[in-house]
Order: sequence, then structure tokens, then C-alpha cells
Amino acid sequence: MLYPFFAGLLLSRIAKPRHYKHSFLLCSLLILVLLAFPRIGGSEHLWMNGLYDSLVIIFFFPLIVFLGASGEVTGKYASKINKFLGDISYPIYITHYPLIYIYTAWATDNHISIAQGLPLASVTLVSSVVLAYGCLKLYDEPVRNWLRKRFM
Repeated sequence: MLYPFFAGLLLSRIAKPRHYKHSFLLCSLLILVLLAFPRIGGSEHLWMNGLYDSLVIIFFFPLIVFLGASGEVTGKYASKINKFLGDISYPIYITHYPLIYIYTAWATDNHISIAQGLPLASVTLVSSVVLAYGCLKLYDEPVRNWLRKRFM
């Protein structure tokens, strides 16, 4: 849990963001490619999955953060989408785990195929976003406003 914070701090100290064209698209594609491999190697080669996850977390995710910080989003709709995603990023990070674990337990216990589980996976995704937005509007923003008024 400490690595992402300190890697981001190190990046902010030693690397100055430059302006790259299409960095949002590039970051999106990199994330899609990296997350397209849920498991590498079979059950007899679990070390390959651990190595892949480690390389992605240590090298590629900081690169994606750097490229994302180096880009500009233009356009009315793109700016609104990015603002919304940025606003719910922390609440969704905090609240999606229980929903994912409930879905995963259901799919595993009932031996659900990907095709069978897709409708409930979609409901889980939408529920995660709705829950995060609710937490943002009902808890996060009011608490930040109260703290700002009280201490600033």
C-alpha cells in the first residue's frame, strides 16, 4: 500500500510532466492491455502471475500516471467525463471491494461462466459507480466543506 504513494512522490520530484498529444487515449489503451491478462501461466506456474503483477505495479502503473499527468483534456464532454471520474475515483477505490467480492463469491460458488455472469457483472459495475457517487455527495464533499469552513 505504501509503494503507490512513494512512487508517485518520487515521480513528482524527479520527472517534470511534458505535454504529450493523445495521452488520455494512450493511457486508456495501456490500462486495457495490462488488465486484459487476469492470469498468466497455469495453476502449475503461479509465479508467472506474481511476476507479471509486480512488473505492472512497479513499472507500468507509474508510467501511466506520468503520461496521464502530462496530458491535457480538451472538449466539453471529455472534460466533464474526466471531472466526474476524478471526483468518484477515491470513493470508488474505497467502496468497490465488497461488491466485487460478493460477485466473485457468487460466480465461484455457482460455477458461473463469463457469459452467464456478464449481466450481474454489469450490475456490479453500475452499482459501484452509483455507490461511489452517493458516498461522494453524501459524505466526502460535505465533510470536506465542513473541514474547510472550520479550519481554513
